[in-house]
Amino acid sequence: MTRFFTTSFPAAILALLATLAAAPDTHAAEKLTVMLEWFVNPDHAPLVIAREKGYFADENLDVTLVPPADPSSVPRLVAAGEADIGIHYQPNLYLDHAAGLPLVRIGTLVETPLNTLTVLAQGPIKTLADLKGKTVGYSVAGFETALLSRMLGSQGLTANDVTLVNVNFSLSPSLIAGNVDATIGGFRNFELTQMDIEGHKGRAFYPEEHGVPAYDELIYVVDKAKLADPRLPRFLAAVEKATIELTNHPDEALSTFIKAYPDLDDRLNRQAFTDTLPRFAKRPAALDTARYARFGAFMAESGLIDVAPPVADIAVEVTK
Repeated sequence: MTRFFTTSFPAAILALLATLAAAPDTHAAEKLTVMLEWFVNPDHAPLVIAREKGYFADENLDVTLVPPADPSSVPRLVAAGEADIGIHYQPNLYLDHAAGLPLVRIGTLVETPLNTLTVLAQGPIKTLADLKGKTVGYSVAGFETALLSRMLGSQGLTANDVTLVNVNFSLSPSLIAGNVDATIGGFRNFELTQMDIEGHKGRAFYPEEHGVPAYDELIYVVDKAKLADPRLPRFLAAVEKATIELTNHPDEALSTFIKAYPDLDDRLNRQAFTDTLPRFAKRPAALDTARYARFGAFMAESGLIDVAPPVADIAVEVTK
């Protein structure tokens, strides 16, 4: 019986396979929208690096970073499905949960508090105890004043021992002008440098060193109904890779960040980039349940919420 195959057949198959291998991947990357909590700044470096270095693309994701028109609207927009992921504050997550928003934390961006109580370095306040009888400026009542109360309590003082002044969002200017003796709510990676640039060096007291349980400043939140979305663990994997890149190659990462956002190439943002580096979560998907439980208890003890929710109701780990 004569064979139908010839020696040219394997060569044809090889040629076909080579053509298929060389053909571009027509499988489009999956779009994913991240609603930021503020305009793009060094706090978002892992996201920018993941996008610019192609780490999102490696996970077959096309990620869009969207600054909010109204920062307070982020949790509502995520809950309404207007964004897949939102950047949010851990303290606010408890408030949103109490208000009935179905949000849950799936990862951490900045794993330490950024909030501070700030005074002028050359001023009369050397310790927290020196605040007795002084004025303290704040922007938003609630969490900031709860922080202040707990910090004062670590020195045997109460909120009644100081005079609170609402300075809106003019924290540093009010302090520099002498309108208040201290401020609560300024971020340690921005306001201190801003004051230094303006010739008024500040001194910061850190909440986590004065009675306030440590917490995550910035977290990733999603609608609880979307926890099974397979894009979420791939997103966090790309962010983790970018964070390690930032840690190992900070100068190169800064250049990449500035190239993407040249309007941020100034002394303040360059220093903020450096100051924020050690605060990024190296394992953004990891969840410290006990830490969240401690902070939830603080929120309840401070009267900000009626009762601390079970951690599983507001924070989870997502896996592939």
